[in-house]
Amino acid sequence: MMAEVDHKSMAERITEKIHEYKGSSSSSSSDSEGERPSARGSRKKRLFGRRESVHNVLGGGKSADIILWRNKQMSGSIVAGVTVIWLLFEWMGYHLLSFICNALILMLAVLFIWSNAASFVNRSPPSFPEVILPEDLFLTVAHSVRREINEAFITFRYIASGNDLKTFMMTIGGLWVVSVIGSWFSFLTLCYIVFVAMYTLPVLYEKYEDHVDTVAEKAMVQINKHYKVLDAKVLQKIPRGPFVDKKQH
Repeated sequence: MMAEVDHKSMAERITEKIHEYKGSSSSSSSDSEGERPSARGSRKKRLFGRRESVHNVLGGGKSADIILWRNKQMSGSIVAGVTVIWLLFEWMGYHLLSFICNALILMLAVLFIWSNAASFVNRSPPSFPEVILPEDLFLTVAHSVRREINEAFITFRYIASGNDLKTFMMTIGGLWVVSVIGSWFSFLTLCYIVFVAMYTLPVLYEKYEDHVDTVAEKAMVQINKHYKVLDAKVLQKIPRGPFVDKKQH
């Protein structure tokens, strides 16, 4: 009898182990299936092929915090100040040179009166800090500007040489769009619109980046499809210059 009981208990233990193994395998398979969408989501294509966060793309630090409105007080103050300047020059017809001269007149008058009246009211005169601009700063800026100008000349020469028809067409189209938009506004208003866009589009994109990336991916697929049709029917039939023919051979 004892042998039969031990045999039954052992059989029950084996059956329980089998059920536990099946349950663990099914749960692990369900977990792996649950992880698959997240893995697919992590491989999702981002706008402009970026792999970093929006904050890192903008350079990180305080500047990115201001653009993404992490510091709402500082960001709001900057936008309000630029808006006041834009209203002052665009709507009220104020001129930049007059604004600078009147601001200097007001500042010099306040400091002059303060310096002379300080001895009568037993107050300390204003302290004027000694401002000396470092030479290294100007050299660094000059080198950066020089490098960007040289890169622009190299890009212009590459586009004009006829090596890349797609880049040429995109550049022509972009310049045409900018010229049309520039005819709608004054230069100051256009700069203000660009500034406001810089302070609104990144934060909106960071908030709705999944939806924007999905729409942008679908749009890029359609654009590439239409470009292939245009390239096969029109662009490939355009005669190329001798420089391009030599490059191909």
